[in-house]
Amino acid sequence: MPTKSATVSVLDLFSIGIGPSSSHTVGPMRAAQAFVSTLPQLPAKVRVALRGSLAATGVGHGTDRAVLLGLVGYTPTTTSADISPKPGEEIPLTGTISGPVGSVEYEVEFNPQPVPEHPNCLIFDAWDAQGNQLAENVEYFSIGGGFILDRAGMSAHENEAGVVAVAHEKTVPYPFDTGKELMEQCATHGLTIAQVMRANEEALHGRDALNEHLDAVWDVMQECVAHGLKTEGTLPGGLNVKRRANRLHRLLTAEYQASTARGLDAMEWVNLYALAVNEENAAHGQVVTAPTNGAAGIIPSVMHYCRDFTDDFDRDRVHEFLLTAGAIGVIIKTNASISGAEVGCQGEVGSASSMAAAGMCAILGGTPQQVENAAEIALEHNLGLTCDPVGGLVQVPCIERNAIGGVKAINAARLGKLGDGTNIVTLDDVVETMASTGRDMMTKYKETSMGGLAVQLGLPVNIIEC
Repeated sequence: MPTKSATVSVLDLFSIGIGPSSSHTVGPMRAAQAFVSTLPQLPAKVRVALRGSLAATGVGHGTDRAVLLGLVGYTPTTTSADISPKPGEEIPLTGTISGPVGSVEYEVEFNPQPVPEHPNCLIFDAWDAQGNQLAENVEYFSIGGGFILDRAGMSAHENEAGVVAVAHEKTVPYPFDTGKELMEQCATHGLTIAQVMRANEEALHGRDALNEHLDAVWDVMQECVAHGLKTEGTLPGGLNVKRRANRLHRLLTAEYQASTARGLDAMEWVNLYALAVNEENAAHGQVVTAPTNGAAGIIPSVMHYCRDFTDDFDRDRVHEFLLTAGAIGVIIKTNASISGAEVGCQGEVGSASSMAAAGMCAILGGTPQQVENAAEIALEHNLGLTCDPVGGLVQVPCIERNAIGGVKAINAARLGKLGDGTNIVTLDDVVETMASTGRDMMTKYKETSMGGLAVQLGLPVNIIEC
């Protein structure tokens, strides 16, 4: 019998948006849109307070730009780097912003003091042209991966472990929240992980919508890589980080062809693909949250590896990869977090590496148990990873970290496929450990740029004192 279950959707985990951060750019833009949609009219003036991590790294992540553009009708899929204010431009704390739906006078406040409920909070106030207040102290929370919750949603979706999850309350045929439950569904019904996910996703969205979304995700991933490979220059933000993907691509192409490379040679291409994506992300280009922007290069790099170095990576294999990876993302988001501000980079790069390992192991012919093992291996060896972006920018160490995460995912996929599917430590064990490690991690190591590598260069974090 179909069962009603709260389930995160693969359409939510893989969404098309803009760089450089799903939680600090895409989420705040969506929060601004959501706030305006609750008002009876477009406000004449809006005041927004960015709290906690959104303030600590808001300038580097373009949070202020994202919020302002969201207020006037731009979306993560319709915003490009050439829309004013452009990425890296200094944005006054007060002013006027114009967009597709009109113009709004604004005031932005940066307050690094977090609210108790979550490190990523936005608080909105709004007035009409006559000075009448339309809304006061309206809170939204950006909880990772571009997901947002209002105050009511935040209270409703916080579980006993303090983990915040977003779910669709709809009937699905094979509900699961944990790895154990997923393995039981596969065993009971004789299904692969991808088949379980497909049945659930079709129940939520329909077959055509699901297939169209999966195809669009792969198309954008490939376009992102292609654009990253051909683009040169310096990334915005002030660190003067030079793009490397174009030069590396020319070197690799001159030395050998991907179609004939084997062994460690192939890993050079994985590195290249990941760098290309995350340089695009750092330049505020279009990427796929997979499951976040900060870790957006890992899954595409592994999928490109599968395209180049495995047999028959056709449309069906693409869907199998993404659905399998999505199942692991559901488990992690439901029981831990994919937010660097909540649990550190283990929640971003760790989650993406785990998802990629599962997807690749599946298309190599791995059993559900072997796929679960591959996901566990990849996540286990990212435990404790801090989120410490230098200067509040998703550049150092974030870009290289994606390359390492992609290679690690491939290794985990192969180890899982070589095993017999049994393991002493389960995926659920590692997910629980990741959540508890995140709770224990000092705040300065969780996307504040106040600890770790972020302080080694002596650069100030981009906090605006108000």
